[in-house]
Amino acid sequence: MKEKVLFVCIHNSARSQMAEELLRKLAGERFEVESAGIEPGKLNPVVIDVLKELGIDISNKKTQAVADLLKSAKRFDYVITVCDETSAERCPIFPGPAKRLHWGFVDPSKFEGSIEEKRHQTRLVRDQITARIEQWLKDYV
Repeated sequence: MKEKVLFVCIHNSARSQMAEELLRKLAGERFEVESAGIEPGKLNPVVIDVLKELGIDISNKKTQAVADLLKSAKRFDYVITVCDETSAERCPIFPGPAKRLHWGFVDPSKFEGSIEEKRHQTRLVRDQITARIEQWLKDYV
């Protein structure tokens, strides 16, 4: 049976979406993966671009609310916050045996500059998330 992982950030528009898709790509056969936001917003178009570079298309994905997952009584083995420490504290406690982890990453929605500069900075975050997931998978086994 696959373990269930939920990635959470503020808007479910960048970091949690990238983490969800990257874990799915790296170990989707081992995990059921979702992502959600404390205050869901709109998908960040730069994130769509940098994931597409890896052959991952999220252009038709919608953001979802953590509150909706709580109401649905879904259970997770891991709830991983990928926002800053202060925002992570706002993440609700999920019922059941969920192990909480915090992996803080810079928010791509805060990046400034040209579209290419934003893509460059977002690629760095994408690559940091990939490295963190790869390390976790090594430690997990």
